[in-house]
Amino acid sequence: MADAAVGDKKQFWLLKTEPAEWSWADQAANGGRTKWDGVKNKQAQKHLKSMKLGDHCFFYHSGAKARRIVGVVSVAREWYSEGDGGDGVVDVEEVGEMREPVDLKEMKKGIEGMKDFALFRQPRLSVVPVAKEIWEKICELGGGFEGDGTDCRHGNEE
Repeated sequence: MADAAVGDKKQFWLLKTEPAEWSWADQAANGGRTKWDGVKNKQAQKHLKSMKLGDHCFFYHSGAKARRIVGVVSVAREWYSEGDGGDGVVDVEEVGEMREPVDLKEMKKGIEGMKDFALFRQPRLSVVPVAKEIWEKICELGGGFEGDGTDCRHGNEE
């Protein structure tokens, strides 16, 4: 499995959501910050627990009508438990909208040699790591994202 970067380096992730349940517009309307909760799959929860403050995540609309990356959020609060259920959440905040949404079909065509990308291998997993090389390629396909300083290769780093 292609893991996200380890140590002090920024890690990259992909968070899936059904637009009818939580969309990019909902994220923006909520002041750009929200809890990312409702993740039940143990592997996806493990990924949430691995997220660090400042990590960047693609905001991916899943579902039958549109499977595409529409924006970027960053981890604003690391894993914490809510309530007695033991389910954890992370807080994420809006970084910026993709200049052009990146469709799943476009990713599959545009990311040669990246067959290990968890989005392709485990399409039902709601939280997946994104290798830096894949992050850069997806940013290139989408023309970057608002707030990236026009250099999408390294997210919002300076």
